[in-house]
Amino acid sequence: MDDPIMGHGLTQQYGKRNVFRGLDVVVPAGVTVLLGPNGAGKTTLLHTIVGLKRPEAGSLHVLGRDVLRRGGLRTVAARIGFLPQVVSHYPGYTVRESVSYAAWLKGVPERDIGLKVNRALRVMSLSGRAGSRMGSLSGGLLRRAGIAQALVHEPDLVILDEPAAGLDPQQRIELRRVLRKVAGSATVLVSTHVVDDARHVADTIIVLNEGAVVFTGTVAGLEDLAQPGVDGDSDLERGYLTALRQPVVPA
Repeated sequence: MDDPIMGHGLTQQYGKRNVFRGLDVVVPAGVTVLLGPNGAGKTTLLHTIVGLKRPEAGSLHVLGRDVLRRGGLRTVAARIGFLPQVVSHYPGYTVRESVSYAAWLKGVPERDIGLKVNRALRVMSLSGRAGSRMGSLSGGLLRRAGIAQALVHEPDLVILDEPAAGLDPQQRIELRRVLRKVAGSATVLVSTHVVDDARHVADTIIVLNEGAVVFTGTVAGLEDLAQPGVDGDSDLERGYLTALRQPVVPA
C-alpha cells in the first residue's frame, strides 16, 4: 500500500531563490512531525502538498492520487484538512459559524453539519465559546478554532502548520491528546519548532534543513544521533541539533 504522501524530485522557487530542489519526502501513516529551523522550507513543503503552490518540478502523490495531474488535487481535496500558520477567518462570524462554513466548503451534507461542528468544537474544548466572535478571540483560541475547522469534515489527511503557536502549556497538552486521537483514523503531518512536542506524538520525525531532508526516522532514532558537547536539554534536542549540523548536499 502506498504511503499517504510521496514526493520525488520536488523543486520550489520564490523568485530566483530555490526553497528546495530535487527534494524526496515520504510521509507514512500515523503522526509525522516535521522539524526544522526558520527558512528550512517547512511551510513551503506543506503548501506544496495541499496544492497552494505548484512545484516547478517533481512528482507528488497524496492519498494515492497524482495531484499534479489535471484534476488530481480536486479528487482528494475534500479528504484533506489544513491549518495554515495564519488562520483565515471572518471577524464577525461566531466560532460555530466559522466551523460550519468550513464544513460546507468541504462538502459535508447540510443534514450532518450541525453534528460534525458540535463534535469538532467539543474535541477542541470550544463548546463554551461557540457563540464568540472570531475577531474577539485570543491568539490561542483562534488557533484552536482553526484546528476545529481543519478537523470538522473528518479528513483522511490532517496537515497542521505550527498548531501549538500561541497555546499555553495546558492547551499544548490538550493538543497532543487531540493529535493522538485524530491519528486513530487519519494520517497527521505537523510542522513545529518545538522539538519536545515530537516526543509525545510522533511516530515519524522528518528534519528539514536548507530545503533538504537531513533525517527521517523515529524519536529514538533522532535521540541516537545526539553527540557529546551539542547544546540541548534532552537527547532529542541534541539529536535534532546534530542532524542540523550534517552537511546539506544540493540535489
